Amino acid sequence: MLNSINISHVFVNDHQQALDFYVGKLGLEIAQDEPLGFMRWLTVRVPGETSHEILLELPGPPAMDEKTADQVRELISKGASGFAAGFTTSDAKKTYATLKAKGVDIVDELTEHAYGTDFGLRDPFGNHLRIVQLAPQPAQTKGSK
Repeated sequence: MLNSINISHVFVNDHQQALDFYVGKLGLEIAQDEPLGFMRWLTVRVPGETSHEILLELPGPPAMDEKTADQVRELISKGASGFAAGFTTSDAKKTYATLKAKGVDIVDELTEHAYGTDFGLRDPFGNHLRIVQLAPQPAQTKGSK
Protein backbone atom coordinates (compact mmCIF):
# COMPACT_ATOMS: atom_id res chain seq x y z
CA MET A 1 0.00 0.00 0.00
CA LEU A 2 0.94 3.67 -0.10
CA ASN A 3 3.55 5.01 2.30
CA SER A 4 3.73 8.75 1.72
CA ILE A 5 3.10 11.67 -0.59
CA ASN A 6 6.30 12.63 -2.37
CA ILE A 7 5.10 15.22 -4.90
CA SER A 8 2.12 17.44 -5.52
CA HIS A 9 1.66 20.36 -7.89
CA VAL A 10 0.56 23.96 -8.01
CA PHE A 11 -0.32 25.65 -11.30
CA VAL A 12 1.69 28.82 -11.92
CA ASN A 13 1.76 31.14 -14.94
CA ASP A 14 5.45 32.01 -14.90
CA HIS A 15 8.35 30.03 -13.48
CA GLN A 16 10.52 33.04 -12.56
CA GLN A 17 7.64 34.77 -10.78
CA ALA A 18 6.88 31.48 -9.01
CA LEU A 19 10.50 31.18 -7.86
CA ASP A 20 10.49 34.80 -6.68
CA PHE A 21 7.47 33.98 -4.52
CA TYR A 22 8.01 30.40 -3.35
CA VAL A 23 11.78 30.68 -2.87
CA GLY A 24 12.31 34.43 -2.45
CA LYS A 25 9.35 35.19 -0.17
CA LEU A 26 8.28 31.90 1.41
CA GLY A 27 11.83 30.60 1.81
CA LEU A 28 11.44 27.26 0.05
CA GLU A 29 14.37 25.80 -1.88
CA ILE A 30 14.62 24.47 -5.41
CA ALA A 31 14.61 20.70 -5.30
CA GLN A 32 14.73 19.92 -9.03
CA ASP A 33 15.02 22.06 -12.13
CA GLU A 34 15.19 19.94 -15.25
CA PRO A 35 14.41 20.95 -18.84
CA LEU A 36 12.56 17.96 -20.28
CA GLY A 37 12.04 19.46 -23.74
CA PHE A 38 8.26 19.32 -23.60
CA MET A 39 8.18 21.03 -20.19
CA ARG A 40 10.33 22.30 -17.33
CA TRP A 41 10.28 20.04 -14.29
CA LEU A 42 10.66 22.62 -11.50
CA THR A 43 10.02 21.56 -7.93
CA VAL A 44 10.44 23.31 -4.59
CA ARG A 45 10.42 22.04 -1.03
CA VAL A 46 10.85 23.14 2.55
CA PRO A 47 14.63 23.44 3.09
CA GLY A 48 16.08 20.07 4.02
CA GLU A 49 12.73 18.27 3.73
CA THR A 50 13.33 15.64 1.07
CA SER A 51 10.11 13.65 1.41
CA HIS A 52 7.72 16.09 -0.31
CA GLU A 53 8.17 18.42 -3.27
CA ILE A 54 5.77 20.76 -5.05
CA LEU A 55 5.88 20.86 -8.85
CA LEU A 56 5.47 24.44 -10.09
CA GLU A 57 3.54 23.48 -13.21
CA LEU A 58 2.67 25.71 -16.15
CA PRO A 59 -0.77 24.92 -17.57
CA GLY A 60 -0.28 23.63 -21.09
CA PRO A 61 1.21 20.77 -23.06
CA PRO A 62 1.73 17.94 -22.56
CA ALA A 63 -1.11 17.77 -20.02
CA MET A 64 -3.57 20.03 -21.84
CA ASP A 65 -4.12 21.98 -25.05
CA GLU A 66 -3.71 25.77 -25.15
CA LYS A 67 -7.46 26.50 -24.97
CA THR A 68 -7.77 24.42 -21.81
CA ALA A 69 -4.59 26.00 -20.40
CA ASP A 70 -6.14 29.47 -20.87
CA GLN A 71 -9.24 28.31 -18.99
CA VAL A 72 -7.11 26.87 -16.16
CA ARG A 73 -5.10 30.10 -15.87
CA GLU A 74 -8.32 32.11 -15.69
CA LEU A 75 -9.82 29.84 -13.01
CA ILE A 76 -6.62 29.83 -10.92
CA SER A 77 -6.47 33.65 -11.05
CA LYS A 78 -9.99 33.71 -9.58
CA GLY A 79 -8.93 31.45 -6.70
CA ALA A 80 -10.77 28.42 -8.06
CA SER A 81 -7.95 26.03 -7.15
CA GLY A 82 -9.27 25.96 -3.61
CA PHE A 83 -6.70 24.95 -1.00
CA ALA A 84 -3.45 24.38 -2.90
CA ALA A 85 -0.85 23.74 -0.17
CA GLY A 86 -0.36 23.96 3.56
CA PHE A 87 2.84 24.54 5.50
CA THR A 88 3.77 24.37 9.16
CA THR A 89 5.88 26.80 11.14
CA SER A 90 7.18 26.88 14.69
CA ASP A 91 6.24 30.57 15.06
CA ALA A 92 3.09 31.65 13.23
CA LYS A 93 3.19 35.24 14.51
CA LYS A 94 6.76 35.78 13.33
CA THR A 95 6.13 34.07 9.99
CA TYR A 96 2.97 36.14 9.49
CA ALA A 97 4.81 39.40 10.25
CA THR A 98 7.74 38.47 7.98
CA LEU A 99 5.52 37.57 5.03
CA LYS A 100 3.30 40.62 5.50
CA ALA A 101 6.43 42.84 5.49
CA LYS A 102 7.50 41.17 2.21
CA GLY A 103 4.18 42.16 0.63
CA VAL A 104 2.63 38.71 0.51
CA ASP A 105 -1.13 38.81 -0.13
CA ILE A 106 -2.58 37.76 3.24
CA VAL A 107 -6.23 36.78 2.73
CA ASP A 108 -7.05 35.30 6.14
CA GLU A 109 -5.62 36.99 9.20
CA LEU A 110 -3.71 35.21 11.95
CA THR A 111 -6.28 33.24 13.96
CA GLU A 112 -6.07 30.86 16.90
CA HIS A 113 -7.97 27.56 16.58
CA ALA A 114 -8.08 24.36 18.63
CA TYR A 115 -5.61 22.77 16.19
CA GLY A 116 -3.20 25.73 16.26
CA THR A 117 -2.63 29.24 14.97
CA ASP A 118 -2.82 29.82 11.25
CA PHE A 119 -3.37 32.28 8.45
CA GLY A 120 -4.13 32.20 4.75
CA LEU A 121 -2.41 33.77 1.78
CA ARG A 122 -2.47 33.72 -1.99
CA ASP A 123 0.43 33.31 -4.35
CA PRO A 124 0.78 35.75 -7.28
CA PHE A 125 -1.31 33.43 -9.47
CA GLY A 126 -4.33 33.06 -7.16
CA ASN A 127 -3.54 29.78 -5.39
CA HIS A 128 -4.67 29.60 -1.76
CA LEU A 129 -2.01 28.58 0.78
CA ARG A 130 -2.17 28.21 4.56
CA ILE A 131 0.52 28.32 7.21
CA VAL A 132 -0.11 26.82 10.64
CA GLN A 133 1.69 26.56 13.94
CA LEU A 134 0.19 23.36 15.28
CA ALA A 135 -1.04 23.37 18.87
CA PRO A 136 0.85 21.14 21.27
CA GLN A 137 -0.81 17.77 21.49
CA PRO A 138 -2.68 17.44 24.78
CA ALA A 139 -1.36 14.73 27.05
CA GLN A 140 -3.51 11.64 26.74
CA THR A 141 -5.56 10.94 29.79
CA LYS A 142 -5.78 7.48 31.24
CA GLY A 143 -8.29 5.44 29.31
CA SER A 144 -8.39 7.67 26.22
CA LYS A 145 -7.46 6.26 22.85
